[in-house]
Amino acid sequence: MIKFRSLVFVLLLVFVGSLVSPAHAQTTITVVSNAASLTFPDSLIFNAEFKAGSNITAVVLEYGVNQLTCGTVEAKAFPAVTPASDVKVTWTWDMRQSGSLPPGASVWWFWQVTDSGGAQFTSPTQTIVWLDDVHPWQTLTGGNINLHYYNGDASFGQQLHDAAAQALVRLSKDVGISADSPVDIYIYANSDDLQASILYAPTWVGGQAYPENNIVIIGISPDELDWGKGTEAHELTHVLVGHLTFSCLGFIPTWLNEGLAVYGEGGPQAAGQALFDQAKSANQLPSLRSLTGAFSAESDRANLSYAEAYSVVNFMLKTYGRDKMTSLLLDLRDGQTMDAALQAVYGFDEDGLENAWRVSIGAKANSGNAQSTPLPTPTVIPTIVPIGAAPVAAAVVPSAQPAQGQATPTPSGAVQSATPDVTAQPSANPLGVSPGRLTTYLIYALVCLFVVVLLVGLIIFLIVRRRSGRSK
Repeated sequence: MIKFRSLVFVLLLVFVGSLVSPAHAQTTITVVSNAASLTFPDSLIFNAEFKAGSNITAVVLEYGVNQLTCGTVEAKAFPAVTPASDVKVTWTWDMRQSGSLPPGASVWWFWQVTDSGGAQFTSPTQTIVWLDDVHPWQTLTGGNINLHYYNGDASFGQQLHDAAAQALVRLSKDVGISADSPVDIYIYANSDDLQASILYAPTWVGGQAYPENNIVIIGISPDELDWGKGTEAHELTHVLVGHLTFSCLGFIPTWLNEGLAVYGEGGPQAAGQALFDQAKSANQLPSLRSLTGAFSAESDRANLSYAEAYSVVNFMLKTYGRDKMTSLLLDLRDGQTMDAALQAVYGFDEDGLENAWRVSIGAKANSGNAQSTPLPTPTVIPTIVPIGAAPVAAAVVPSAQPAQGQATPTPSGAVQSATPDVTAQPSANPLGVSPGRLTTYLIYALVCLFVVVLLVGLIIFLIVRRRSGRSK
C-alpha cells in the first residue's frame, strides 16, 4: 500500500514539474534596446537589440494602429537574423508603399524572440505617435477636444478650440450624437502643410476626418477663421457619426452622412444654396437614391448634392426630432437596409421620405430624370480648400501596394479620407497567439495529455492487480 501511494506521488510530481518547466524557459532572453523613429511622412523605423544565454534564431515584429476595427488586425514583419547570443534587428514601415497614416495616429508594436532552445520572449508593447516634429505644436484641451496647432496667436487657437467644443454640445443637443472620448484636431497653417503631411492626397484637400482614429486634420490660416470653425463642425460630425454607426455590417448613404455634416456646420455655403434653389425651380433636383453613393466630381453637381442632402436631413430633424434620427443611425449600424430602417423608424421608405420632403419645400414630384447611383460605394469627399474655384468632390486615389513580404495594418481613413487605404488581412489565428507560441502550446498540451493518460492507466493497472492478489 505504501509503495503504491509513493509511486502515485512520484508520478504527480513529474506531472506538476512538466507544467512549470516552460515558464522557466522564457527567462533567458533580455531586451537591450527597443525604439521606433519617424521619417515623417515617409516611414516608421523599428529598432531593437536582444541578448540571450543561447543563440537567438528568430525575431518577429508585430505592429498595428490603435483604431476602431471589425476584428483583430495586426501586421507581422520578419527581419533577417544571423543566429547569435546578441542580435540587432531593424524594420522599416514604408508609407510610400502602403499609404500614410493620419497625423496623430497611435502606432503600437512588440517583438517575439525565439532562441535555439525553443524559449520565447515577448517584449512589452510600446506606442509612438505618428506626427511630424517640424512644427512647434501647441495643445489646448477641454470639452472632449484636444486641439493641436502651431500657427497663429493664442487667440486663434483658443477660438478654434472653443468653436469645436461648442459644436460637440450643439451636435449632442440637436442630432443626438456625442463624443465618447476626446477628439484630436490637428490644425495646419494652410492646405499646403496639410497635404504635405499625408501621402497621395489630392491637391485641393483642405480637411479630413478619420472616425476610426478619432482624428480631424484641417488646414486653416488666421484669415480663414470663420471657414475653419464651420469646417471643424463638419468634420467633427463625421467623426461622431462614424463612431455611433461603426460596425462590420452597416452602410450609411452618402446623402445622410454628408447631410448631417453640413447640418453640423450650420447649413450649406451660399453657392450651394443658390444651385439648390435654381434646381428646385427648374424641377431638376436629383433623386435621393441617386445620392446614395459617391457624389459627383464636378463642382456644381457636388455643391448641389451637399445642399440637397442638408435640406433632407434638416427636414427629418425639424419634423421628426433627434431621437428618430439616432434610432435610424443605430438601425443602419446593425445592418438594416436604408428602406428597412426608414420603414421601422419613420413608417416610410426612401421614396416616401423623398416625397414628404419635396412636399415640405414646395418642390414638384421627382421627374425621374436624375441619374441614379447603381451601387452604394463609400464616399471619398474631403473638405475642400476655401477657394471658390476648387473642385468639391474627390477622385479615389488608388492604393499603393505593399512591398513583397511586407504586411501592413489597416489605418482606415474616414468617410472623408482620400488617403489610400492600407489593406491588411485580419489575423488568421482567432486566439491572437503567434504561430510559434501556438505550436509550442499544442505540443506541450499533447505531452501533458500523454502523461495524464499514462498516470490514469498505471493507477487502474495497480488497482486491478491489487484486487487480483487479494482474490487469490
